[in-house]
Amino acid sequence: MQSEAASTEEYINSLPEGRKEVIEKLHNLIVKNLPKGFSAIMNYGMIGYVVPHSLYPDGYHCDPKLPLPFMGLASQKNFISFYHMGIYADKKLLAWFTSEYTKHSKSKLDMGKSCIRFKKPDQIPFVLITELVKKMSVTDWINIYEKEIKKKL
Repeated sequence: MQSEAASTEEYINSLPEGRKEVIEKLHNLIVKNLPKGFSAIMNYGMIGYVVPHSLYPDGYHCDPKLPLPFMGLASQKNFISFYHMGIYADKKLLAWFTSEYTKHSKSKLDMGKSCIRFKKPDQIPFVLITELVKKMSVTDWINIYEKEIKKKL
């Protein structure tokens, strides 16, 4: 479900009750803990947390006109999606996250390569997401992106 919202605020306000509060809580948590340099924008029809062109002029290899994506947050039909490209590119970070998840949530981890799906909003591990958000700086992400993703193209 891609949104046509022009801003993160418009996106959040367009959501149905129940989802709106959870997405807003996650978004505020992410913005509060996001390392310096990342920006929150609408990207790919969802809330995106990106490295702006002012810090990484090359942009995203799939479309250099777009800033380098790092994280994303979306309300899908049957779940809330939280995307973290660092988990996809950094095996140590993935191992840390998967081992910590069971300590923070009663639900089974439902995860793709970089997408974590939450079907039950009351089981979202907000403390763990906060820790994850803080773990990678803009410089760290650019270095990992260039070494693990861009270089392999």
